[in-house]
Amino acid sequence: MTTPLSLADRLSLLEDREAIRELKSRYLAACDAKDPTGMRACFADGAVHIDFGAVGTFDRADALVEIFKTIGCHPHMVEMHHGVNPVIDHVNSDRARGHWGLHYQLINTRENSLTQLGAYYDDEYVRLGGAWKIEKTRCVVTSMLVLQLGEDGVKRLFAGNAPPMSAHT
Repeated sequence: MTTPLSLADRLSLLEDREAIRELKSRYLAACDAKDPTGMRACFADGAVHIDFGAVGTFDRADALVEIFKTIGCHPHMVEMHHGVNPVIDHVNSDRARGHWGLHYQLINTRENSLTQLGAYYDDEYVRLGGAWKIEKTRCVVTSMLVLQLGEDGVKRLFAGNAPPMSAHT
């Protein structure tokens, strides 16, 4: 039989889970705001593991930030990241895991296209200096819709769960 947690321990777990939710919210908001500094601040320093599929795999958060600046930080890339349905589990007092759903939308005003993704994140978090940081993250695309937006109407370029490389805009 497991010993019930004290009120203080339960409160600490709730506070940690809320801090992790806020961390992920800051990360997603920084992506939408084209804020590389804010995005970088969400990750641990030093070695990390970031696997974003077709976007790339990175062992340093700074490498992800450079790709973000090159690909995403442009006014014609209008993005929306919504993290949903988080499940956060503590490994110990300074480590946790999270599983999140993601709804992502990109309006590319230069190419007149709309991309919508369904995906999930599997994250690992570490508490460093009292603050939670992302140490490992993996994003797996589960569905994708790419539309060409034209004056004559909308054309489906791709719809499915296995995005082709050419569908990324």
